Amino acid sequence: MSVGEGAIDAVALLKEVGRPDSGATVLFLGTVRDHSDHAENVTHLEYEVYVGVVETSIREIVAEAGAKWPLLSVAVEHRSGVVRLGETSVAVAVATGHRGDAFEAAHFIIDELKIRAPIWKKEHWPDGAEWSQGS
Repeated sequence: MSVGEGAIDAVALLKEVGRPDSGATVLFLGTVRDHSDHAENVTHLEYEVYVGVVETSIREIVAEAGAKWPLLSVAVEHRSGVVRLGETSVAVAVATGHRGDAFEAAHFIIDELKIRAPIWKKEHWPDGAEWSQGS
């Protein structure tokens, strides 16, 4: 579980969670798109993150997921600072014995992360910027 300004390496995450006893690995990548509900021409995002608190939140969410599904391994990363169009802002990798558990656990983790982790997102466009509602 980590939070930082560096690029997220999806291949490294897959290697991190890979295990010989895993029958399923799900990788979710949240990427920056060129529009939002508020703007048609987003140029980039900016994340403000309280690293220690966010990492604690992620560990709690993963522990809850582990109580619901038979997780073999999990990796979660979230960017801070400026994230450009097309770049990955958040990644969740989950390995389990079976695909249903992997999909459900990954879905739970990303949804809970967006609800509970103290991460603020600012959308930028050519003529301004605004903090996103619900961030």
